This record gives sequence, C-alpha cells and structure tokens, in this order.
Amino acid sequence: MDLSHIINHLGESHERYQGAGAPPVYQTNNFVFETVDDMRKALAFEMDTPFYTRGNNPTVTILREKIAALEGAEECLMFGSGSAAISAGILSSVQSGDHIVCVRKPYSWTNKLLNLFLPRYGVTATMVDGTDPENFRKAIQPNTRLIMLESPNSLTFEVQDIPAVVAIAQEHGILTAIDNSYATPLNQQPILMGVDMVFHSASKYLSGHSDVVAGVLCCSRKKAEQIFKSEFMTLGGVLSPHDAWLVLRGLRTLPLRMERVAESTPRVVDFLAAHPGVAHVYYPFLLSNPQYEVARKQMKRPGGQFSILLRTDSIEGADRFCNSLKRFLMACSWGGYESLIFPMSTLYGSANYQNNEIPWNLVRFYVGLEDPELLIADLAQALEKMGMGE
Repeated sequence: MDLSHIINHLGESHERYQGAGAPPVYQTNNFVFETVDDMRKALAFEMDTPFYTRGNNPTVTILREKIAALEGAEECLMFGSGSAAISAGILSSVQSGDHIVCVRKPYSWTNKLLNLFLPRYGVTATMVDGTDPENFRKAIQPNTRLIMLESPNSLTFEVQDIPAVVAIAQEHGILTAIDNSYATPLNQQPILMGVDMVFHSASKYLSGHSDVVAGVLCCSRKKAEQIFKSEFMTLGGVLSPHDAWLVLRGLRTLPLRMERVAESTPRVVDFLAAHPGVAHVYYPFLLSNPQYEVARKQMKRPGGQFSILLRTDSIEGADRFCNSLKRFLMACSWGGYESLIFPMSTLYGSANYQNNEIPWNLVRFYVGLEDPELLIADLAQALEKMGMGE
C-alpha cells in the first residue's frame, strides 16, 4: 500500500464526519444505542465497534489502522504509553513457570518488567548479548516462551540480526517481540521479517511533537484479539481520543521528519567521531561499526539517536560539557522536533539507578530538526569547555 495514502487517507471517511478535512476527536466515554439488540451486537464485537472508549473509540481506530498498515501487520492496539504496550504484549505471552530471553541493556522499563516485576509471579528472564544470534539459542530453556528484541537497543545501539533470531525462535516454537521505536516502520518492518509482536513508544517519532505519551502493539489479528480480551481491557492502559488525534497529526509529517533526521545525524556523528574529546561513538550507521552491514541490511536509513563516550576522567568534566550545550536541550525522551541529550552522569547517586553496564561518561544524543551546522558548532564549544584527562 502506498505510504502517502496510508498517512494521509487510510481509515478516514470524511462523509462520516460532515466532510471535515481532519478527523474529529470523539471526546466521549460512552456510545448510545437505539435498541437492546444494537447494544448486544456492539458488545459482542467490542474490539471493532464503539461501545465504551476504554475498548474502542473512532479516533483511536483511525490511528490503529494507519499504524498497522505502516508496520505491515494485521492489527494494532494503542496504549497510553510504550511501557503499557510492552507490558501487555509480554504478559499475554507467559505464565508462571515460563522463561524469557531478552537482549541485554533494553529500554529501562522493559528491563524492570522482566527482572523486577515478573519474577514475583514465577517468570524468569535471561539477558544476552544480542550481537550474536547464537547467544539467543544458547539461552533457550525448555520453558522459554518469548524472545524479546530491541534493534537497535537503548543507549549503545547494538543491532540484532532479526531474521536469524526469528529462525532460531521458530525452530523451538517460541514467540518473538521487538521494540521498533528507534527505526520506525518507515525504516524497519520486523513483521515482514517474521517477528510476532512489534512495539513502539509512539511518544517518540510517530507523534513527533513532544506533546503526547502513547504506545503501540502490532501483531496478528488472533494475537490482538487475545490481548484485547485480557490484558488490554483488564489493565486499562488505553490511549485517550485526544492523544490519538495528536499522534494522527504527527504521522502526517513522519516521512519528512525521518528524511531530515537521516540527512542531519550522520553529519553530526562524523564530527564527533573525529574529535579528540570523544572516546567512542555508538551509532549503527557509523562505517567503523562492526555491525554496519547488519544495520544497513535491516534498516532503510539512519535514525537520529546515538551515544558518545566523553574523553574525561571526572563526572565534573562530563557535567560541564552537558551544561555548556546551548542547542541541545537536556531531557529524558526523544523523537520530537528538538535536539536533546540525556547524560548518564545524571543517574549516578540516584536511588533508581540500577544499570551499572552504562558508564557515567556516556551521553545519549537525539538530533532533531535544527540546522546540523548549528548543532556541530554548539558541540565544538562545549567540548572545548569540557577539558580532557581530568
């Protein structure tokens, strides 16, 4: 299906809302019926029919249809956050006594779900280095039910060979899931590689304006019906109609924003990779990256995220670099119009910091829509102020 049609027209029936160019926000929790039989029929097909907004809302349905088409999936469910989507998908796939294999260093809330929350209910997880598909095979146990991927994964952006891991999982009858937030469906479609469930933090690229929190779960129709009847309706982490409308608005410019990011980010990365104040750059599309060919094979083009290791011996030096930046805002999320940093030194001394695999001198970057030359100039002056070898 044509990309421009999906983003601009799919699921939108203008005659249903008085010819309005933009779909309305169905800001209602209830839907009324003329007869008991009408109400009974709607309740019987609640996933597809407006009955109560916690289950189905017309504004959310338009968004579901578009994102499913973008991912090449049969169905999509929308959630109030990315962590809600991931939690529902994982919970739907395991029960007490089961085992999960997950890529090491995933999104922090995925990590907490697998290693802090689920063990309380008898579900265990093994975290593996995902750069070698055989590590997933070695970690499989008789009770393994799910393999969780994140390619590229958070903070250090290693990629996994998705088709190779899927083949291993299918040999053992194991489900696969992936967080595809970094690449977006425009740059990577895991469903077409055989992955069973695809997650997104729609707060990031899909909405693109830094003003909404939302989550996506794409999968087969059968799996979606299973999740809808259980985890989705029971836990209630649903997306509001207004937030769905905001994501719909953001989708209109997704191709343009991703094109801009793909052009700007390599220029910023190349500058940093050549600078003496930078010890290492973590970026899938860096030519010196040993996984460069795998990244090129699976993703159509780069995203806007990368991380660097600063060449400094003190947290004070890392803090000084970050505090000196003027064009990069300091915040925890990414995927909007503004360029951002998240310094790992922030987490040191925090009671919630539990990821000792990530060094304090690592800074995660997100390149937004600003002129890359302005961003490079900003980085140059901040690196000069940082000093080296402190």
